[in-house]
Amino acid sequence: MAKDWKKILQKVDDWRWLLPQEYKPGMRVPGLIYASEEMLGQIGEDMAIEQVANVAFLPGIVGYSLAMPDIHWGYGFPIGGVAAMRVEDGVISPGGVGFDINCGTRVIRTDLREEDVRPKLRELVNQLFRDIPSGVGSEGLVKVAMKEIDQVLLKGARWAVEQGYGWPEDLEAIEGGGALPGANPEKVSRRAKERGLAQLGTLGSGNHFLEVQVIDHIYDPERAAAMGIRETGQVVVFVHCGSRGLGHQTCEDYLDVMEASAKRYNIHLPDRQLACAPIRSKEGQDYLAAMTAAANFAFCNRQVITHWVRQAFARVLGRDPRDLGMHLVYDVAHNIAKIERHRLNGREVTVCVHRKGATRAFAPGHPDVPARYRQIGQPVLVPGDMGRYSFLLVGTERAMQETWGSTCHGAGRVQSRAAAKRMLRGVDIAEKLAARGIVVRAQNRALLAEEASEAYKDVADVVEVLHEAGISLKVARMRPIGVVKG
Repeated sequence: MAKDWKKILQKVDDWRWLLPQEYKPGMRVPGLIYASEEMLGQIGEDMAIEQVANVAFLPGIVGYSLAMPDIHWGYGFPIGGVAAMRVEDGVISPGGVGFDINCGTRVIRTDLREEDVRPKLRELVNQLFRDIPSGVGSEGLVKVAMKEIDQVLLKGARWAVEQGYGWPEDLEAIEGGGALPGANPEKVSRRAKERGLAQLGTLGSGNHFLEVQVIDHIYDPERAAAMGIRETGQVVVFVHCGSRGLGHQTCEDYLDVMEASAKRYNIHLPDRQLACAPIRSKEGQDYLAAMTAAANFAFCNRQVITHWVRQAFARVLGRDPRDLGMHLVYDVAHNIAKIERHRLNGREVTVCVHRKGATRAFAPGHPDVPARYRQIGQPVLVPGDMGRYSFLLVGTERAMQETWGSTCHGAGRVQSRAAAKRMLRGVDIAEKLAARGIVVRAQNRALLAEEASEAYKDVADVVEVLHEAGISLKVARMRPIGVVKG
């Protein structure tokens, strides 16, 4: 029987709910959930809030065990969960990162308008579908030899640019410059590397996508202009994917290591899926180095995809990508653990911030925000579902104070894949979207039901909570007109 969470959670304000530390003996900090009252009913239907409590057991956790409004049940941590651990006595947990290490998003703006693209939209989507393989086990046009893969893991997106897959200025618009420090390819297994060799420039399956979108509302013209977004009707491309088989295998490899480590270091956990190791232990450092290498692979993957996106537009529209103004707005991770400096109780601390289905949202003036965005704050890219819309936002000082500079990463599921397929049995999702002017290509049309709008929260509701809470502010909204799915 589902718990009545409204009787357990304490309302802080219209957008924040406290899960008291006393809820479960062993919690080291309280939980803090960002949601509207209407959303709590949905959130409480699975075990996600229980997972917020379980994360609060982890050694070294400080502040709160946090949950964004797109929270839903995940492996160990809830998807939409954020937690920071002190480096000196805290732990790192693969469950706080996820299997798809550095699953993330990027947006490419263009000078095109919808009327420029609409006559050739089907041809464009077909070209994107051919050039950017999607689905389980898909292989890309870029093949990397085993002797080269270590360079990809060290250099990330920079490796792609050096090979001609992109423009040097792209690197300025990627979290961490597209290559996070501390990666060690030697800590990534041969099996993981083998799985990644042929997968650069591929989308993967599930909720990964590439969408041709149109700006349909601008909330903040000044911040939008700083991102190259100047008018409604402007065409952008939104990409959502991660580290493919390499990242998945890396997570698998270290879960067994972490389970043994938790026992060795006498760490008592309410859920074995929270298996972890002290950050400063050999196991903790090995995982951090391998996870960072897999994250760099993901940055490289999205960079190669960007190259093929530009080439597809050029081929179909007959113009050079630079003439089309196809500049990268930003690229940000949402499955990652990073060592960062933050303020806690008025003093600066070094913490390991786990963001599991949560996006970095650093404030204006922060040195880690690219120079071009330092006045407005870090761009935040929040995809919705293929039938509705996505959002551009910016990070805030409030996020730095409350959430370790973190915000939501998407809409969040309300139905499992199996439940969505049952509910929409017999419905042709592609045909339904086509009637609304959205062209869809997918490896398996039957699986589109898993990703239909009905399976997700309305991302506008999710974004509204964080906008009103002051965690990330709305800049622009986009609607899809062309979709490529795995």
